[in-house]
Amino acid sequence: MVTKDKVVSLTYTLRDSRGEIFEHTDVPISYLHGSGEALFEKIETALEGLGVGDSVDVELSPAEGFGDHDPALTFTDDIANVPPEYRRLGAEVEAENESGETIRFVVTAITDGKLTVDANHPLAGQTVRFAVTIQAIRDATPEERRMGRPAQALH
Repeated sequence: MVTKDKVVSLTYTLRDSRGEIFEHTDVPISYLHGSGEALFEKIETALEGLGVGDSVDVELSPAEGFGDHDPALTFTDDIANVPPEYRRLGAEVEAENESGETIRFVVTAITDGKLTVDANHPLAGQTVRFAVTIQAIRDATPEERRMGRPAQALH
């Protein structure tokens, strides 16, 4: 059963607010249950006490999931001011903020000679749904408990 200090391996499908698949994995990912590090709290709570083969379907509001969309993380400029290698949808641009932190922006729109980049998570502001299936459960090793994650975590 899923309880504190168990390494849980799971597969999942993540759907956006329109119900379309945003992400899916058939290759199990593992986390240390109760560490509060790898999963959204509501999903971890829903998995508590379940066993191998059990599934849960959890809806997360923006506050429970990827947060609200922050307009301060979206910028639009004339395309002429943007280097040519970034003039395509999906291009990634890294920049440092005033604190020296690196922020990754993605080109999300090119319209009427303007280019827009956005550093929000693509699911920010959306209510999303995770369908999660438990594939395996085992006791964590002392080292894994100390680290707060599985030794072979796929993060």
